[in-house]
Amino acid sequence: MFSVASIWEVAIKFAQGRSNFQVPPVTLRRGLLRNGYAEVPIEGGTAEVVQSLPAIHGDPFDRMLVTQARVLGVPLWTCDAKVSEYGPGVRLI
Repeated sequence: MFSVASIWEVAIKFAQGRSNFQVPPVTLRRGLLRNGYAEVPIEGGTAEVVQSLPAIHGDPFDRMLVTQARVLGVPLWTCDAKVSEYGPGVRLI
């Protein structure tokens, strides 16, 4: 699975010309779908749950990813040590 929030964040950083975001978001999304990944939309009910997260991380995209993973009951893999502080279900890779 991949979140629409991730594509949204990549689109913003790609548009800013960030050197570590060289793949256009449309290419990334199409590639993920073509390889069998399911796209997770941002649902209003899930967005409401974001407010219940502790203020560990200020990035709204990361907070949405943590919330989506919890609501769906799936693990979230991250390389961000701060995000991993959300505990159970968030795995630092």
